[in-house]
Amino acid sequence: MRVVVSANEEGLDAGASPIFGRCPAYVFVDTDDLTISNLSNPAIGASGGAGIQAAQIVIEQGAEAIITGNVGPNALQVFQASSIPVYQHAGGSVRDAVEAFKAGKLTQVTQPTSRAHSGMPGAGRGMGGGGRGMGSRRGGGGRGGFGS
Repeated sequence: MRVVVSANEEGLDAGASPIFGRCPAYVFVDTDDLTISNLSNPAIGASGGAGIQAAQIVIEQGAEAIITGNVGPNALQVFQASSIPVYQHAGGSVRDAVEAFKAGKLTQVTQPTSRAHSGMPGAGRGMGGGGRGMGSRRGGGGRGGFGS
C-alpha cells in the first residue's frame, strides 16, 4: 500500500508534521518494502485553499491512505470524496508513523481535527481594537449650573 505522511522535511527519518495542508513536505511510503518518494508541498504558500490543493496533489500522486497530525475540513472532504482514509499520528518520525499504521495503532479520522485555515501564518490571532472608547466627559462640574 502506498501511504503519504505529512512531514517537516524529506525522508523516512524526518519529523512527521502536525499539519497537513501547509506542511513542508510529503513522504510517500510503500508499506511493503519502505521505499519512499518525496514531494515538497507546492501548496504551502497558497493564499487560500492549501488543504484542498495539497489533498488533490497527494491523490494525483497515488496516495492510498493519509497519515498526518491534523487535517482540516476542506482537505478531509476531498479525501472522503475520493474514499481515501486519513489517520492521525501524534509526533515522531515518518518511519514511526508508518510503523504505527502497519501495526494498526493509528485512529482513522472521520471528523476534521483542526479548523479551516488553521495552518496559515497568523491564524487565530484577533484583530481587536484594544477597547478605546470615543466618549466625552459630560457633566456640570460645578460651573454655571441652574440657579446660580
